[in-house]
Amino acid sequence: MNQNKFFGKKILFFSVQTFDLEKKIQAKLEELGATVLYFDERPANSIWAKGIIRVKKSWYQCKIDRYYHKVFEHIKNQHFDYLLVNKGEVMPAFFLEKLTQQMPDCIKIFYTWDSFKNNRHPEKIIDLFDRKFSFDAEDAAAYGLNFRPLFFLDDYRKIRNSCTNKKFDLIFLGTAHSDRYRITREVNDWCLSKGLRTYYYYYIPNKIVYYLKRKLDKTFLQFDIKKLSFKSLSASDIVRWYDESNVILDVNHPSQSGLTLRVFEAIGAGKKLITTNQEVIKYSFYNPVNIFIIDRKNIVLNEGFFMNDYQEISMDLYERASLTGWLNCLFFEKESNIWINDRF
Repeated sequence: MNQNKFFGKKILFFSVQTFDLEKKIQAKLEELGATVLYFDERPANSIWAKGIIRVKKSWYQCKIDRYYHKVFEHIKNQHFDYLLVNKGEVMPAFFLEKLTQQMPDCIKIFYTWDSFKNNRHPEKIIDLFDRKFSFDAEDAAAYGLNFRPLFFLDDYRKIRNSCTNKKFDLIFLGTAHSDRYRITREVNDWCLSKGLRTYYYYYIPNKIVYYLKRKLDKTFLQFDIKKLSFKSLSASDIVRWYDESNVILDVNHPSQSGLTLRVFEAIGAGKKLITTNQEVIKYSFYNPVNIFIIDRKNIVLNEGFFMNDYQEISMDLYERASLTGWLNCLFFEKESNIWINDRF
């Protein structure tokens, strides 16, 4: 890894707030020796602001533009070696153009962990970046981006070979959306019929969002409000639940083919995974002993999967799947060919 290449570099970092992952990324860059100035990519993070950005961003454009003019005034007399933009949900083209004029040597890096189906704004700005990546192999091919899947945080290393007594055979931790409740309920019923211990945590920001979702999304009629939590799990909470479990259940959004963080957290923690994402079979770390794929429309499970021990992946691939490996790829290397098996 080229960790020493970060030393002394000045990085301007924009990211949406996502379960404190932006803080973890900033902290890792600083640990590697960089100086980082972080800005939230959105002007605000209220439920209303997030909703209007997703549904009708044009109504919010004036506030977005004012925010980015203010940010530019703040940074225009500074020098940055790199700009890192994660997701690109609202950043206006004029900001990137002014930054290039002011700092022509600044290398501009774009990454998205959302599909272009869910967030189309990057189509307007992607050509203004020097290095550009997507977590979704299909989007990468369609838009001429480098393909780079996600990562696990260092916290998961600590439980990789943990001797903690396992309280659960299977756990699900995730945001409430789409068909997740139906799928997890079916998996839960099967597990209970086999005497397996389970735990499920469904997160949603608040009751207002829940009732709005019920009106706009028919799948939310399936969610039992008594089983929802309005408190987000911290990174340490998730690590603790992983440490106390044997198998992680991953239910990807139906409109996304890119692998979720849960897949890489399972790799980092050395945990087996059950997933609805059929694309995982294409990845070089796929091993049917570790990863069991289910059809979200016809769920069939295998009791034997729960009995087998996890088989370690290669240390090189393990390190590349870490946050440091992810950052090293974004800033210094292209490694698309290592993630997908040659036969695909």
